[in-house]
Amino acid sequence: MNYAVDVWKSAELTRDYTPGDQVLSLQLEDGTDVEHRIDPQTNGLPPLRNPNILVGENDLTALSYLHEPAVLHNLKVRFIDSKLIYTYCGIVLVAINPYESLHIYEADIISAYSGQNMGDMDPHIFAVAEEAYKQMARDERNQSIIVSGESGAGKTVSAKYTMRYFATVSGSSGEASIEERVLASSPIMEALGNAKTTRNDNSSRFGKYIEIGFDKKQRITGANMRTYLLEKSRVVFQAYGERNYHIFYQLCASSHLQEFKTFKLGCADDFHYTNQGQNPVIDGVEDAKEMCHTRKAFTLLGIGESDQMALFQILAAILHLSNVEVKDHSADRSSILPDNSHLMVFCELMEVSYDDMAHWLCHKKLKTTTETYVKSVSKMNAINGRDALSKHIYDRVFRWTVDRINKALKSAIKQHSFIGVLDIYGFETFDINSFEQFCINYANEKLQQQFNLHVFKLEQEEYMKEEISWTLIDFYDNQPCINLIEAKLGVLDLLDEECKMPKGSDDTWAQKLYNTLLKQKAHFDKPRLSNRAFIIHHFADKVEYQCEGFLEKNKDTVNEEQINVLKMSKFDLLLKLFEDDEKATTLSSSRSVVSRPGQSQRDNKKTVGLQFRQSLHLLMDTLNATTPHYVRCIKPNDHKSPFTMDPVRAVQQLRACGILETIRISAAGFPSRWTYQEFFSRYRVLMKQKDLLPDRKKTCKNVLEKLIKDQDKYQFGKNKIFFRAGQVAFLEKLRSDKLRMACVRIQKTIRCWLARKKYLRMRESAITIQRYVRGHQARCHVKFLRCTKAAVVIQRNVRMWAARRRYQQQRSAAITIQCLFRAYMARQHYYKMVYEHKAVVIQRWVRGWLARRRCRHYLAAIVLLQSCVRRMRAKRELKKLKVEARSVEHFKKLNIGMEKKIMQLQEKINEQHKENRELSERLSVVEKTQAAERGKLGKEMEILRGSEREARAKAERVPSLLEQLSFLHQELQSTCREKEDLEEQARAYREQTQQNNMLNSEKDDLNRQIKEQAQQITDTKVNVENTKQLEKDLTEERARYQKLLSEYLQLEERHGDLKGEMNDNTVRNTPDSSKPAHKRTDSNYSSSNVSEYTQSSDYCEGDDNSLQREDVTQPTVDMPVLLKLQRRVKELEQEKQALHLQLDKKEEAQQEKAKVDEQRSTVRAELDLEVLKRQELESENKRLKQDLSELRNSLTSESGDLAPPRPGSEPYNVLLEQLNSSNEELEMRKEEVLLLRSHMVRQEALKHKVREKSSDIHTLNEDGELWLAYEGLKETNRLLERQLQRQEQVHREECEELRDVVRRLRHEQKQQQQLLAQSLLLPEDARIDASLQHEITRLTNENLDFMEQLDKEGKTIRKLKKQLKLYVKRVEELEGSAQQQGRASWAATPVSPVNITRKEKDFQGMLEYKPGDEGRMVKNLILDLKPRGVAVGIVPGLPAYIIFMCLRYADYIDDEQRVSSLLNSTISGIKGIIKRRGRDFEITSFWLANTCRFLHCLKQYSGDEFFIKHNSPKQNEHCLSNFELSEYQQLFGDLAIHIYCQLIKCIEEILQPLIVASMLENETVQGVLGSKPTGMRKRSSSFPDGEAVTVETLIHQLELLHTTMNQHGMDPQLIKHVVRQLFYIICAVTLNHLLLRKDMCSWSKGLQIRYNLWQLEEWLVEKELTDCGAKETLEPLVQAAQLLQIKKKTVTDAQAICTMCSALTATQIVKVLTLYTPVVEFEERVSATFIRTIEDLLKDRVESPMLTMDVKKIFSINLPFTPSPVALETIQIPASLNLGFLTRV
Repeated sequence: MNYAVDVWKSAELTRDYTPGDQVLSLQLEDGTDVEHRIDPQTNGLPPLRNPNILVGENDLTALSYLHEPAVLHNLKVRFIDSKLIYTYCGIVLVAINPYESLHIYEADIISAYSGQNMGDMDPHIFAVAEEAYKQMARDERNQSIIVSGESGAGKTVSAKYTMRYFATVSGSSGEASIEERVLASSPIMEALGNAKTTRNDNSSRFGKYIEIGFDKKQRITGANMRTYLLEKSRVVFQAYGERNYHIFYQLCASSHLQEFKTFKLGCADDFHYTNQGQNPVIDGVEDAKEMCHTRKAFTLLGIGESDQMALFQILAAILHLSNVEVKDHSADRSSILPDNSHLMVFCELMEVSYDDMAHWLCHKKLKTTTETYVKSVSKMNAINGRDALSKHIYDRVFRWTVDRINKALKSAIKQHSFIGVLDIYGFETFDINSFEQFCINYANEKLQQQFNLHVFKLEQEEYMKEEISWTLIDFYDNQPCINLIEAKLGVLDLLDEECKMPKGSDDTWAQKLYNTLLKQKAHFDKPRLSNRAFIIHHFADKVEYQCEGFLEKNKDTVNEEQINVLKMSKFDLLLKLFEDDEKATTLSSSRSVVSRPGQSQRDNKKTVGLQFRQSLHLLMDTLNATTPHYVRCIKPNDHKSPFTMDPVRAVQQLRACGILETIRISAAGFPSRWTYQEFFSRYRVLMKQKDLLPDRKKTCKNVLEKLIKDQDKYQFGKNKIFFRAGQVAFLEKLRSDKLRMACVRIQKTIRCWLARKKYLRMRESAITIQRYVRGHQARCHVKFLRCTKAAVVIQRNVRMWAARRRYQQQRSAAITIQCLFRAYMARQHYYKMVYEHKAVVIQRWVRGWLARRRCRHYLAAIVLLQSCVRRMRAKRELKKLKVEARSVEHFKKLNIGMEKKIMQLQEKINEQHKENRELSERLSVVEKTQAAERGKLGKEMEILRGSEREARAKAERVPSLLEQLSFLHQELQSTCREKEDLEEQARAYREQTQQNNMLNSEKDDLNRQIKEQAQQITDTKVNVENTKQLEKDLTEERARYQKLLSEYLQLEERHGDLKGEMNDNTVRNTPDSSKPAHKRTDSNYSSSNVSEYTQSSDYCEGDDNSLQREDVTQPTVDMPVLLKLQRRVKELEQEKQALHLQLDKKEEAQQEKAKVDEQRSTVRAELDLEVLKRQELESENKRLKQDLSELRNSLTSESGDLAPPRPGSEPYNVLLEQLNSSNEELEMRKEEVLLLRSHMVRQEALKHKVREKSSDIHTLNEDGELWLAYEGLKETNRLLERQLQRQEQVHREECEELRDVVRRLRHEQKQQQQLLAQSLLLPEDARIDASLQHEITRLTNENLDFMEQLDKEGKTIRKLKKQLKLYVKRVEELEGSAQQQGRASWAATPVSPVNITRKEKDFQGMLEYKPGDEGRMVKNLILDLKPRGVAVGIVPGLPAYIIFMCLRYADYIDDEQRVSSLLNSTISGIKGIIKRRGRDFEITSFWLANTCRFLHCLKQYSGDEFFIKHNSPKQNEHCLSNFELSEYQQLFGDLAIHIYCQLIKCIEEILQPLIVASMLENETVQGVLGSKPTGMRKRSSSFPDGEAVTVETLIHQLELLHTTMNQHGMDPQLIKHVVRQLFYIICAVTLNHLLLRKDMCSWSKGLQIRYNLWQLEEWLVEKELTDCGAKETLEPLVQAAQLLQIKKKTVTDAQAICTMCSALTATQIVKVLTLYTPVVEFEERVSATFIRTIEDLLKDRVESPMLTMDVKKIFSINLPFTPSPVALETIQIPASLNLGFLTRV
C-alpha cells in the first residue's frame, strides 16, 4: 500500500477479493486493520508482494514481482535486518552507505573474491572489480566501472576500494611501488578536492575518471587521472555547517610545526575562507594526523619536500588573501590600507610587489580602440575580484597537483589495456540550484542515456542468443532533454552567446531562454512566480535553476592585471602554474588578426560550459569504447545514522539513479530465467515418475505445459527457460503446496505410529506394574513373620545380657576399690623411704663441697705467696742482668774481634729457636693428643664412677626391693584374677577399637588419597597448562621462523631472477655482435662450469668477470648492483679468512693428534711395566707364602729342646730381626729386577723405532746399546717428570677445591650467623618459618650444585666413551693390519695350485666419483629425473641415498672441497627444480621426501649418540668420521620446510576448484533441498553439467595425493602434517564461501555439510590418520553446520549457541545468523532480537575481528628424526639413472 511517510507498506488480505469489490480488507504487519478503496475508473489493485522465500534476494531481478515496492522492501530487509549493504539489480550493484565501519574489506575478503565469478558470491564491490578484471583479461577489451550517487552515498569510498582490489590482485609489472602510488593518490585528491557538506563529511567536490593501465599479463603498469568540474566557489564561500577543502584545515592544524612557521598561520577560525561554516572540526577526524598522511602520499608519489612546501605556501597565501579588508570610499571607489598585515604576508609568500597587488585589487584596466583606462572599482567588486583570484589560484594548484600525480603514475612500460573507475557526482536538486547543479545534472543525463542503451542492448543480446520470440521493449529515452541542453540554440549555446555580449546579464539570458525554448521544448518550463529562473524536466525529477551567477560562473573571469602581477613573481612554482596561460596567450596573439583590443582573447577563451561539454563528450566516447560496470550508491538517510533507512529518500535516489528503470525494462520482458537443470532440480517434486524422460529439456517442457496453461507466460530458449513476472511465485506456491501435502501425509502416518506405540507401551507398563506390586506384597508378608520371630529371640537375649552386666559391674566395683586402697598405702611407704634416702645424699654432697672449698682457698693462698716470692727474686735477677749487659757493652768496645763469634752464636741461637719451635709444635701436638687421651680417660673414669655409684645405690635398695617383691607377689595373685575378668572386657573393647581404628585409618587414607589426587590433579592441570603454553609458544616461534624462511627464500628467488635478467640485459646490450650471447636453456642448465650448482666462490668470480666486461662495454654502471657485488666481495673475503682460520685449527688438531699418539706410546710402555710388576709381585708372593708355610711347619714340627722360642724371648727377637733384614734386602732386589725388565721392554720398543728411523738416526756402535740406554733413561726421566707434574697438578686442584670448600663454609657460617641474628629478633612462629625457608633454600642450592656436577660428569663420561670408541676402533684396525701382514707372510710361501672360487665383494656403502662430476650427477639425478619412473619398484628415497653415499666417499678420503661442493650443488639443484616445476605435485612431493631422507641420513650417520642408538652395528660402521655437518643439517631442514610450503601451495591449487563445488554446491537429494531461484547472474561452475563434483570426487583426489606421498616414501609424520593442512584448507575455503554466500546459509545446506564432513572423517579412519589433528581443524565448519540446524528462538537457544560455537568468532556467528535464509516456507528467519541477544552474550569474547579464515595460513611443522633400516651396502643403482660414472666401493 502507498503511504506518504513509508512510501509503501506490506499488508495481507483478510477477506477474499472478487472482481467488482470497491474495498479491500487488509491487515498491516503491525496488526492494524485497514480498508483500501479501489479507484472505480482505473480499477487498479495494489501491487502483489513476493513470497517470503524470495524476500532478501541477492539480485532484485530474481524477484517474481518486479515493481517499486518490491525493490524497496527487498533492499530494506537486506540493509536493516541482514546488515547487507550490497545488492545486485541485474548488471548494477546497489551500494547503501551503512555509516559504520564494516570488516568486509580486509585482505582475506579480497582473496576470497579473487578468481570467483560474479554470481558465485554475495554482492560486493570486489565482485564487480573482479568481473571487470576478468573480462579485461578474457576479452582483451577495456573496462569501466561507473560509480555514481548523491553526495554522502559513498562513491569515493567505493572507488577507493575498487582501486585497492586491483592493486592487491594484480601486482605491478615494473616498479614494485606502482600499486602503492595508485593508492597514494587518493589521500592527496581527498585533501585538495573533498570537503565537509551538510550531507557528507568527506564529499568529493569534483568528478574524476582514473584509468588504471595493465600489461599483457594483467599487471598494473601505471595510471592516469582526469578531473571534471571542480567546485571552485567553495574556496571563497561555504554554507552554515559546511567546511572548505580539507587541505586548508590540515594546514591550520599543523601550523605549530617548525617548517610551517614561515606561513604565519593560526587557527582555522582566524581566516575568512575557513570560518564561514562555523564548523571547523569533523567528529573522529584529526586534521594534523591527516596532514601527515597527505605529506607521506606526496613523498610516495615522488613530489619532493621543496615542491610540497611551495604548494603549502601558495595555499597559505590564499588563506591570508581571504582576510584582506577593502575600505569603501564611495559607491565606485575603494582602497586597501598601506599596512594591511595579511596582504603583506600574501605578497611575501607569493614574492610579489605589495603596492602593485594592493593597487590592482581595487582597480581594473579598460581598453578601447584608441586608449586604455584604469578605473577604480567598488568595494563589492573588489571583494569579488579578490575571491575570483583565490579561486583561480586554487584551480591552478589543483590542476598542477593532478598533472604531477599523473606523471608519478605514468610508467615506461607499454600499456595493453586499462580499467577506468569513474567517480562522479549523482543527480542533485537543492532549494537553490545554480550553474554547478546544472552541469552535474547534465552529466547524469548523458550517463543515464548510456546506461539505458546498455541495459536494453544486453536484454536484446540475451533474447537473441537464446533464440526466443520477443517484442521490442519500450524504455524511456532522455535524448530530448539532452538536446535541450547541448544542441544548437540550447541552454549552453544561448549561455555562451550571452557571455560574448558586451552587456550580457543573467536577466537578458533568462529572457532569451523563455523566448527560444519555452514553446519549442517540452522538457523546458518557466516558474510561475519568477522571471529569473527556469525548470528542466530531467529523467529523475524536474529541477528549478536560478539564473543568477550563471554568466559569471560560465565566464570564470579574473582581473588580468592581477595575474600579470603574479607572473612577475620570483616564486618558481607560481610561475609554473601560469605557464599554460602564457602559452595560450602567445598562441592566440600569433593567430589573431587586427581587431578590437581584448576581443580576440575574449573570443578564443573557452567558457566553463563549453569545456565541460567537450570533456563530457570525451568521457562518453571513452565509456562507449569500454565495457561498463555500474555501481549505484544510495544514501539511506540524511542524519548519518548507521543502518537506518528513510524510505522517501531511498525511493528518490532509486528513481534518480535508474534502478527502477532497469527493473521496468526487466519486468517488461522475461525477468526470471532458469536453466533446464536448475528448473529440474528445483521443481522435481512437482513431477511424477512417468513424467521423467532421459531428455531434461523435454521433461521441463512437458511439465510446464501442464502447470502453466498460458504459453505467453514463458518461453523456451536454447539453454534457459524465460518466465514472465509472477510466474516463479506461482511455481513456488505449487511447490510449497505439494510439500505441505506431503508433510501432512507424513505427519498423519507418524502420529498414528506414535499413538499405537504409546498404547502398546502403556499396556506393557501396566502389566509389569501389577506383577511387581503383587510380588512386593508377598515379600512384605514374609518379612513381617520373620521380624516377629526375630523380636522374641532378641528380647530373650537382651534380658540375659542385662542381668549378667549388672552382676559384673558390682563385682568389678568391689575389686577396683580394694586395688586403689592397697596402691595408696604402698605409695605412702615408698615416698617415705625415698625422702630419707635423699636427705642422706644431700648431707654427703654438702660436706664434700665444704671440704673442697676449704682446699681451694688454701691452694690460692699458697700460689699467691709463691708468686710474690718469685717476683722478688726475678727483680733481683733483672738487676744483675742489667749490670752484666753494661759490662758486655764495654767488653765489645774493647774486643771488636769477638763480633763474628757473636754472630755465629746468634745464628746458632736462631737455629736453636727453630728447633725449639719445631719441638714446641711437636710438643703441642703431643699435648693435644695427651689431652684428648686424658679427656677420654676422664670420661671413662666418670662412667666407671657413675656405674660404681649406681651399683652401691642398687645394693642399698636390695632389702627394700625384697620386701616389695614379697608384697608384689601377693598382689600378683589378685591381679591375675582381675586380669582374667578384664581380658574379656578388653577383648570386646579391643575388637570395637580395632574396628574404629580401621575405619578411622581407612578414612584418613581416603582423605589423604583425596588430597593427594587433588594435588596431583592441580599439578597435572598446571603442568598441562604450562605444557600447552610452551607448545603454543614453540608453535608460534616455529611458524614465525618458517614464515621468515619462506620470505627469505622468495627474496632469494627474486634476487636470482633479477640477476638473471640483468645478465641477459647485459649480454643483449653488448655491442660486440660477432660473439653470440649465451642463453640458458634446459639442455645446458648445468653444463657450464660457472653455474648455479658450483661453489659460491666460483659463482661470485663469474659475476665479477661479467661485471668487468660490462664495465668495458657500457659507460654507465648500475650503482645498486655494483654496491651489492662489493658487499658480496667483502663477504667472500670474510669467508676466506674464516677458511684460513679453519685450516690453522685443522693443523693444530693434527699436531694435537701427533701428541696424543706419543702419549699413547708412553702409556703403552707404562702399561707393560705395570704388567711386569704385577706378574713379578704375584710370583714373589707365592714364593713367600711357600717359605712361610715351610717355616711354620718346621717350627711346629720341633719338640723338646728344639722347640721354637717363645714370643718375647731373646732368640725370638734375634730371629725376627734377621727376618726383617732379609725381607728388606729381598724388596731391594725385587725393585732392581723390575727396573731391569722394564728397561729391557723399553729397549725392545726403541729398537723397533730405530728400525723405522734407521735412515735418520746415527748409532753409536753396532748394536746401538749405548744409544738405546741413553734413550731409555731419557724416557724414564720424562715419565717420572710427567708423573710428578700430574701429582703436582692433582695436588693443586685438591688445594683449590679445599680452599673453595673453606670459602663456602665460611660463607655459609656467615649466613647462618646472620640468619640466627635475624631469627632471634623474630617471634617464635616466624622464626620457625624463616628457618624452614632457609633450609629449603640451602637444599635447593645443594641440589642445583649436584645437578651441575652430574651434568659435568655426564659430559665427561660421554667424551670418554667417544675417545674409548675411537681407541677401540684404531686397535681393531691395528689388529686387522697385523693379521693381514700375517696372512701376507703365509701367502709368500709357495703352495700347490688349487681351484679358486670368486667370493662376493663386501661393499662399504660408498660411491666413488671424480672431481667435477657433481654437475653431471645433479643434472642426471635431480634435474632430469622423472619421479614417476623412480617411485615404482625401487627403494623410496633412492636419490637421497645415492647422494649420501657419494658424500660418504668424500668424507672417507677427507676431501673438504668435495664435501662442500657436493652439498652446495645438491641444495642448488633441488632449489632449481622446485623453482622451475614447483607447481607439479609429484615433483614437489618426491623431492620433499628425498630432502627429508637425506636430512635423516646426515643425522643417522653423524656419530651423535642420540641418533646412532637406532642403528645396526653395520650402520654404525658407516658413520661420517672426518666432518661435522650440523650446519648443513640446518640448511637441509630449512630447504625441506621451503619445499613443504610449496607442496601445500601446489595442493591448494589442485583442491581449490573442487572444495566449494563438492562441499557446498553439490546436493545429494535433488528437488527437496534444491536451491532458491536466482536472478540474471547465474552461478557459474568450472565443470560441465555432466561432470558433477561431489564429495566423492574430493575424497578421490585426496586418495591420489595420499597414495603419491606414500609411494615417494615420505615420512608418516610429515604425511600427517600435510593431511592436517589439507583439511584446514578445506575447512577455511568452505567456511569463507559459506560466510560470503547468503544462498548457502540454510537448514538443508547444514545437513549436506555435515554429511560431507562425515565422509571426510570416515576417510581419515580408513587411512588411520585420526591422530594427525585433521579432524580438529574441521571444528569451525562442523559448528557452522550445527549453527544452521540448531533452534534459534529463545534466550536458552542463544546460550546454547554461544557454548557450542567455541571455534567460531563472534563476528562469524553473527554473520551466519544474519545470512540464514529459509529455502522452504516451513523455515523461519532469525529475528533481529535474537541476533542482538547473541551479540550481547558474545561481547566479552577477546578475539580477532576478521570475518573469514586465513586460507594462506600454514601450520608450523617440525621434522622428526626417522632412521632408515636400509643398509647402504645393499643399494643398487638402476641403469636408467645414467649414473655410470659412479663406482660402488
